[in-house]
Amino acid sequence: MSTRERLRILIADDHYLVREGARRLLEDSGEVTVLATVGTAEELLTAVDHERPDAVIADIRMPPGHHLEGITAAHSIRTRHPGIGVVVLSQHANEHYAFALFQHGTDGLAYLLKERVGDLDELVRALHEVTTGGSVIDPRIVEVLMHSHTRTVTSPLAQLTPREKDVLRLMAQGCNNRAIAEALVLAESTIEKHVNSTFAKLGLGEQPGLHHRVTAVLAYLRHDAPPAG
Repeated sequence: MSTRERLRILIADDHYLVREGARRLLEDSGEVTVLATVGTAEELLTAVDHERPDAVIADIRMPPGHHLEGITAAHSIRTRHPGIGVVVLSQHANEHYAFALFQHGTDGLAYLLKERVGDLDELVRALHEVTTGGSVIDPRIVEVLMHSHTRTVTSPLAQLTPREKDVLRLMAQGCNNRAIAEALVLAESTIEKHVNSTFAKLGLGEQPGLHHRVTAVLAYLRHDAPPAG
């Protein structure tokens, strides 16, 4: 069992089995206490005001419209309670959902695929990350973002070397230089050079802080994003 203090969270999903299954998995980890589970965005906002959790897990689509209620709720929570992190879950690796979620910034927000509920370590890591103001993006969503913006030769992303793309992908997932170095089995000094080169090619200045780097990556990707259909 972790020696870290248990995170106090809420779970919002209109499917009873999903939210109760997530509750059981998370509480069995010994790192999380689930204060309540709810089925709608309205119930989630009420529960947040009452319980003041450390973080929230919310499905993107919930009643009444089954559209982007989870994203709207996430923005509302971050505005009303900046200290509460939000992990949004989706069944689809949709770049438009990512842009909608992060349109006002990435602090305290994570976008994961629902299949991550089964990857307990990854889900708990994301919860801890958002409670400290960080951000996390599911690796498969990053793949979609990268692919959609390298199809045109005019995109600066197309000018990145394969290694620089690897670095950018890991950076956008929330990895610091040391973690990137470990993942790619390279020296940290080498990763720092790749990071600097990548930002130079993208026309972005290096910014301190992990989530600021994610913000910079998403800001660039958003710049040429096609409109949502």
